Amino acid sequence: MEIVLGIDNIIFISIVVNRLPREQQARGRTIGLLLALVFRIGLLLSISWIVGLKTPLFHLDLPFQEPDFGVSGRDIILFFGGLFLLAKSTTEIHGKLQGEEEEHGTGKYNTLSRVIFQIIVIDIVFSFDSILTAVGLVNNVLVMILAVILAMGVMLAFSGYVADFVNQNPTIKILALSFLIMIGAMLIMEAFHQEVPKGYVYFAMAFSLGVELLNMRVRKKVPPVELRDVEAQSAKQP
Repeated sequence: MEIVLGIDNIIFISIVVNRLPREQQARGRTIGLLLALVFRIGLLLSISWIVGLKTPLFHLDLPFQEPDFGVSGRDIILFFGGLFLLAKSTTEIHGKLQGEEEEHGTGKYNTLSRVIFQIIVIDIVFSFDSILTAVGLVNNVLVMILAVILAMGVMLAFSGYVADFVNQNPTIKILALSFLIMIGAMLIMEAFHQEVPKGYVYFAMAFSLGVELLNMRVRKKVPPVELRDVEAQSAKQP
């Protein structure tokens, strides 16, 4: 379960780290995943505090919610984390559609510290999501810590391959960014107490990825379609 919940984290880290110079990308991925491990273990050791975050801090009267809607610390974290994901993913997609050149390390803000800050922000959000799920499955903290460590080891081993695959295939990168937009929207919905079954979300992601992998194989075997030059043909006709 920890590996599945960490997929979105790997996708985000792979896309953000791609902005760094190539010699710093592996270091950035490692630091990002180790930070995720530290945050999750720290939160596991503070389960009582996490449970307390579900207590409403104040109440609002929203037209689309029940009267006296309670806003908790968890809701605030999920809401702003979702907004951050939406903004970052939309900006990345806009840059690719505008033909922005992705020269590693040439941007003014493509620094390791800036990338690590973005990873820390999203690690906090994903860590809350992961730990809250783990608390609902297991009561033993040591078992949860062991599961987190093992899952992080697997992600560290394969994160480089995932990052290379995403960055070398533009259509996969757009699909990954679309996944992050969907996850950001899901986090915002959860902030408003609209629970979305994660099984549906991950099934949709797996199905979309499977379709795109089939498209990639088809594109390699089928030659591109040559469009007829209508103007040239009409000029030849008497």
